[in-house]
Amino acid sequence: MKPTIALLCAALAAASLTQAQEVKPAQQAEAPPAAGPVPMDKVSYFIGRNLGGNFKEQGIAIDTTALVEGIKSATSGDKPKYSQEELMAAMQAFEASMQAKAAKRGDDAKAASEKFLAENGKRKGVTTTASGLQYEIIKEGTGAKPVATDKVNVHYHGTLTNGKVFDSSVERGMPITFGVQEVIKGWTEALQLMPVGSKWKIFLPSTLAYGENGAGGDIGPNEALVFEVELLGIVK
Repeated sequence: MKPTIALLCAALAAASLTQAQEVKPAQQAEAPPAAGPVPMDKVSYFIGRNLGGNFKEQGIAIDTTALVEGIKSATSGDKPKYSQEELMAAMQAFEASMQAKAAKRGDDAKAASEKFLAENGKRKGVTTTASGLQYEIIKEGTGAKPVATDKVNVHYHGTLTNGKVFDSSVERGMPITFGVQEVIKGWTEALQLMPVGSKWKIFLPSTLAYGENGAGGDIGPNEALVFEVELLGIVK
C-alpha cells in the first residue's frame, strides 16, 4: 500500500479516536466511571459517524454498503472478495483522482483569490504593500507600533473572501495574546504597521497566509483571507 493511502486510512481512524477524546473536555478532570459493560453499539456508531464525517469533509463519495462489507469480511476473517492486485489498482486510481481534484481546487482558488485582490486593491481607502498585503483603516490608533520581538493583544474576525467565518476571537468574546512573529506572514507585517488602538481590515494573498497547503477544513489551498484586526495593546 502506498504511504499516502496508508496515511489516509490511519488519519481517518485517528480522527475518530481523537474526536472521542475531545467530547466534553471539561469532564476530563472528573474521576473515571466505574468499570462496566461497554456499549459497543454506541461505540461502533460513534466511530462510523466520525469516519463518515471525515469522508464527507474530504468530498469522498464512499460506498457505505461496500465499506461495511469490507469491515465484516476483515473482522470475521473471511477471504477477501477481491484480489490484492484489484484492490491496489482501485486504491491507486482513487489516489490519482483525489490528487487531481485537490489540484483543481487549488488552481480555482488561486484564480478566484487573485481576481478578488485585484478588484479589492482598486477600492478607495485600500492600500497595497510591496508584499501584496492589502489593508483598509477602520480606526487609526495613537499608540506605539509593535516591533517584531513584541507580544500583542488583539481581537480579530477572520473570513474567506466569500464572507464565511473560519475563526473569530470576537465571536468567542475573548482577545488573544501572541508574539508578532508567531503568526502567518501577513499578520506579522500588518501588526508592525498598526499603532495600538487601531482597527484595520486586512486582505491577505495566500502567499502571506497558508499557501498551497491551506489550514484545517475551512481554509483550502491558495485561499486569500480577510481579517478585521483590532490591536488592543503591546504586552510587556
